[in-house]
Amino acid sequence: MDFEFPPPILVEDSKSFSRLLTDLDRAEEIAVDTEGDSFFSYPEKVCLIQVTALERDWLVDPLAGFDISGLGAALADPSKLKVFHDGEYDVGSLKRDYGFRFKNLFDTRVAAAALGTPNPGLASVLEERFQIKLDKSLQRSEWSRRPLSPKQIRYAQLDTHFLVQLMRGQKDELDSLGRTMIVEGECRRLERLVPPDSTFDPDEFVRIKGARDLAPLERRMLRELYVLRERLALELGRPPFKVMGNDSLVAIALVKPRTMFQLGRIDGISHGQTRKLGAEILAALERANEMGPLNKLPRLPNREGTSGFSEQETELHERLKQWRKGAAVQMGIDSAYLVNRHVLLRIAGSRPRTSEALGRIEGIEPWQVQQFGTAILGVVEAFEADLAAGRIQFRRRFKGNRVD
Repeated sequence: MDFEFPPPILVEDSKSFSRLLTDLDRAEEIAVDTEGDSFFSYPEKVCLIQVTALERDWLVDPLAGFDISGLGAALADPSKLKVFHDGEYDVGSLKRDYGFRFKNLFDTRVAAAALGTPNPGLASVLEERFQIKLDKSLQRSEWSRRPLSPKQIRYAQLDTHFLVQLMRGQKDELDSLGRTMIVEGECRRLERLVPPDSTFDPDEFVRIKGARDLAPLERRMLRELYVLRERLALELGRPPFKVMGNDSLVAIALVKPRTMFQLGRIDGISHGQTRKLGAEILAALERANEMGPLNKLPRLPNREGTSGFSEQETELHERLKQWRKGAAVQMGIDSAYLVNRHVLLRIAGSRPRTSEALGRIEGIEPWQVQQFGTAILGVVEAFEADLAAGRIQFRRRFKGNRVD
């Protein structure tokens, strides 16, 4: 189906921004999206904010030099419904860069997943619902470059143009299936979202593939190269992977070159990298030699969130995950929307015995207690019974330093 609608209004100065705010004052439903430059700049930043309200599309250019703080009032206004698709990145980015707060959100991706859509990504949903095809080649476009191309403008417009219409249809379907509460609970979590801590941790080098297999001196060299790459990325304003890839860092640590010639012969190290970064790389390796072998790997929290858990708590967490997986399959939805992973960890850590105790766990929704409370408490009760009877054989697990 071929849709014809007016091009978006480009907001590139305070005058056009004031007109947008006037529209937003009257709007009850506002669709929002953002584009960043994480594949081209470091640290990343918001490069474009797409807004659809009152059947008009706006593209706000936050790089044009005018103050966009006025947008925050509409985003925080609980009387206005803000519609996102997969809004976790957008909400986190807008909070990080501008300190915006959010109230009354609706996420159409969460809604699509709650409705059982196999592929709830925006491109798939737009094609299924409106026969619109997004140009996926623009997903990693350089959004910080100006002027924006006509293709970029059209792509950005489509990101929000249909969201309000999509949301209205999804709301009816969610109501008919009794799943509105799933979306509401997840959107309340998005409102409370705290942007991820972007503080650089040099010990994160152990997450690089192959790092754990290195000899102690090679580990030290990889760590120093990892620190060097972060500094260079900040100085150059380029993502770390565009300065040197992880494979290159490991290769250098293994070869331990002492001269520019030796460095240039390593597979994956270009002539340009050798010429521009060679002296810095060799200096980092020399520092590593002076510091000596890294005999003990640093301990990092595991990605699952169970660092510090006892064996009993880890076992209960595994059982709760298995229950959640089965329940999600029965409902035909993503298990993450059944019970959030953070809530599942808190349940395993607190081991509630009653509905009242379960309801006091941070982040759990009343509907989850009502609909799944008996099943969750049953998992805990069966675990406690098996534990008391000695029917659980615990195996040795990594606690804090598991990184793979």
